[in-house]
Amino acid sequence: MDPSVLLVFIPTFFFVSATPGLCMTLAMTLGMTIGVRRSLWMMVGELAGVGLVSLSALVGVATVLLARPNLFLALKYLGGAYLLYLGIQMWRSRGKMAIPSDLDTQVSVKPLALATQGFVTAIANPKAWAFMISLLPPFIDASLPLQPQAAVLISVILCFELICMLLYAAGGRTLRGLLQQRGNVMLMNRIAGSMMVGVSVWLVMG
Repeated sequence: MDPSVLLVFIPTFFFVSATPGLCMTLAMTLGMTIGVRRSLWMMVGELAGVGLVSLSALVGVATVLLARPNLFLALKYLGGAYLLYLGIQMWRSRGKMAIPSDLDTQVSVKPLALATQGFVTAIANPKAWAFMISLLPPFIDASLPLQPQAAVLISVILCFELICMLLYAAGGRTLRGLLQQRGNVMLMNRIAGSMMVGVSVWLVMG
């Protein structure tokens, strides 16, 4: 690829990834409740979803999907309902993702559930699809083969996504540490639950 193209692409998409959004808020919430290490499963699912959206935008599939809004509506409402349920459970200090009253107890959440949560959140947001369609293709040189260019650009996007999610999850873990000094588990759960409910509303209203 032309180095001058990458010089524009890299800061553009780093800013996009670092901006607070659905997936970053989710990463912060899980970092607060289950910790950074176990949140990695959600990040795996989210990266798979972002990769799928990016690739679809480059090959034109996204344009076809956006023309069929019923598919997105189903994804949005199912994903939003699930996240809303989790948020309410966390707010009430219930469910597997809530912080236990005994702070030394390990929270147990199935990796598949976390990966699915990240994947659905990544692909169920029509704004993400529309954004990739409008911003990603202009960086492709039509005179060069698509596959190597797509590999480079999508790799950069996924690297930035992972770095930013780790930073947000670490921020959630730090917030938990600050609140933990007061031993207020209920407050921690209500903050995390409110954030999760916010993600669900954001997803449905997007």
